[in-house]
Amino acid sequence: MSPAPTLAVTGATGRLGGRVARRIAASGTPQTLVVRDPARAPQLPGARAVPGSFGDREAVREALRGVDRVLMVSASESADRVREHRVFVDAAVEAGVAHLVYVSFQGASPEAAFTLARDHWATEQHIRASGLGFTFLRDNLYADFMPGLVGEDGIIRGPAGRGRAAVVTQDDIAEAAVAVLSDAPRHLGATYDLTGPEALGLDEVAALLSDHLGREIAYRPETVEEAYASRRSFGAPDWQLDAWVSTYTAIAAGELAAVSDAVPRLTGHPATSLDQLLRLDGAELA
Repeated sequence: MSPAPTLAVTGATGRLGGRVARRIAASGTPQTLVVRDPARAPQLPGARAVPGSFGDREAVREALRGVDRVLMVSASESADRVREHRVFVDAAVEAGVAHLVYVSFQGASPEAAFTLARDHWATEQHIRASGLGFTFLRDNLYADFMPGLVGEDGIIRGPAGRGRAAVVTQDDIAEAAVAVLSDAPRHLGATYDLTGPEALGLDEVAALLSDHLGREIAYRPETVEEAYASRRSFGAPDWQLDAWVSTYTAIAAGELAAVSDAVPRLTGHPATSLDQLLRLDGAELA
């Protein structure tokens, strides 16, 4: 009888990686949590936390030594993220990892309207070239973050036009990731678009938020120029401004409107809608 595969999860101190790690722990499966600071890692049965910042090749190589399957939750947004991803992937190869499950973004391509989707494409290409077995989970926008789009005045502003997005819950993504990690050979080389059950315009998102948050929320389209002007006051670097604004232009371009059946196929239950998420007691909304 062959030994059970060993699992590692990155990002366990965050929202998505933490959800995956908790589900793995609940199943009784041992896992390694690769985190920047082990002291901040969640205390979970069967889990050991080890240091491994994405850009630290030696630390990642040591953290992943003897690990068969790794969930790579993309690093925090930064101007240097693609380089950090490449370092992590190269270290995984050196550590002998057999299968890398990478959390990417729907519509990842070198020409994507959403600038960070281009970073995800570059990372996917590096993983392909590395020779690692892989599965790509291309998430739509997080449904959990929709309340965070609302300004203090109750307005969602952005150059999304009348485009739509098939927003997906983090719980559904986490369940899909666990399903892939648990039966990785069946998903070797696959790319899954993880979406909610329907594509919504931001006016529909605003209406749902109004219903569930008990205050009037509205969507007000901006031009691209207005979007940059309204966000420059935050003092963010140019790459971050581009990412913020292009989130909306990707919606306008129709790049996030396609609805996939990957969540129900992987999890065995229907994808959760934004309406259902907002109805959940204690939902972790941004």
